[in-house]
Amino acid sequence: MTIREVVLRAMSGEISWIQAAEIIGCAPRTVRRWRWRYEHIGYDGLLDRRRGRPSPRRAPFAEVQRVLQLYRAHYVGFNGRHFHQIARRAHGVMLSYTYVKTALQRAGLLPTHRARGRHRRRRDPRPCFGELVHLDGSRHRWLNLVPERLQTLIVAVDDATKRLLYAQLVEGARVWVPS
Repeated sequence: MTIREVVLRAMSGEISWIQAAEIIGCAPRTVRRWRWRYEHIGYDGLLDRRRGRPSPRRAPFAEVQRVLQLYRAHYVGFNGRHFHQIARRAHGVMLSYTYVKTALQRAGLLPTHRARGRHRRRRDPRPCFGELVHLDGSRHRWLNLVPERLQTLIVAVDDATKRLLYAQLVEGARVWVPS
């Protein structure tokens, strides 16, 4: 049904205003406003009054073109967030990050999806024994006989063979964190 049909049925009493709002998929207040406009203006009152008008929040075309030109001329290869920061700071771009990123994606200058899998990508182990040794320390309550004391387990593992090269339980050692 069209909105006009639903409003006319509600005005004739065939359906309630609440049912009319549910059929249309809007709030009852919106249906009451349409009713008032239909009674006072007629059928034209039910038409969308914004039709044909651009959004008041849209970005200026010249500004969008300037951003795209900046990216093409000077910043090809930059990711969206880095480009947006530089464009704001150095070129006075006032558009939001999301808008800039979307405009670059629609122009085909940025990929539409994030590159995945880089964070936990597995690498091939080193080919020779002893070429790379992993060192790690784990501070924990290792011994059940003395649960109140913390010990640190220091371990060295070879990358090529995954062989345990060294392990020692050290009493009260702290793990060093570079500053």
